[in-house]
Amino acid sequence: MNEVINLLQARSSVRKFTDQEIAQDILEELIKCGQAAATSSFIQACTVIQVEDKNKRNQLVDLTGGQPYVASAARFLVFCADMNRHKLVCEMHNSKMESGYAEQFITATVDVALFAQNVMTAAQSLGLAGVYIGGIRNNIAEVSELLELPTLVYPVFGMCLGYPAQDPETKPRLPLSVVLKTDRYQDDNDSKTISEYDKQVREYYRSRTGGTKETSWSEQISDMLVKEARPHMKTYLKDRGFILK
Repeated sequence: MNEVINLLQARSSVRKFTDQEIAQDILEELIKCGQAAATSSFIQACTVIQVEDKNKRNQLVDLTGGQPYVASAARFLVFCADMNRHKLVCEMHNSKMESGYAEQFITATVDVALFAQNVMTAAQSLGLAGVYIGGIRNNIAEVSELLELPTLVYPVFGMCLGYPAQDPETKPRLPLSVVLKTDRYQDDNDSKTISEYDKQVREYYRSRTGGTKETSWSEQISDMLVKEARPHMKTYLKDRGFILK
């Protein structure tokens, strides 16, 4: 295959970084790569906040569930779905924006995901590495206050970036037959295929942790999905002006 495909397929989450800084001009080039991603109807609904203040970084460690690399990474970025600027644009043209639609929430959130993945891939191409921080939503109201986010803006996830001090093995993904279907949704053989995949994941964890963790993918997911998943999010999003209709 080619260099881009090899880069994408070799991606892994890195949580340990060297002390080397990332120059601001490099970071800005990465953000430009994010801007080059596809955007629904040219809506461009992503805003990125680079958090440089050490006190805020330390607060974010606690707010994200005690993830120390939020403070130790060379850069920490918060990717926000932003419909506030669109309200501003409507006001510039003496129009009243019809906000709160679920579709706007979806398109803005998808925009953020596409934008961020471009940033991560571009970073990897320069020898950088990182990890996404979904824990930004653990205490999302507090994070929003800390970053002074206005209504119609919400933080989707964070991203640690730096020069890697580890080279973790790529985590095995689901077999292609489970995720690629032809003409219709078929899951007749998925249970059997996933059971075989479980053996691979169990061995991955056993090898990576020296035998201290042995679990399969299906066990991990079934344990996770019988618990509440950030039940505060629905109320928070409504308070921010999203998914009202």
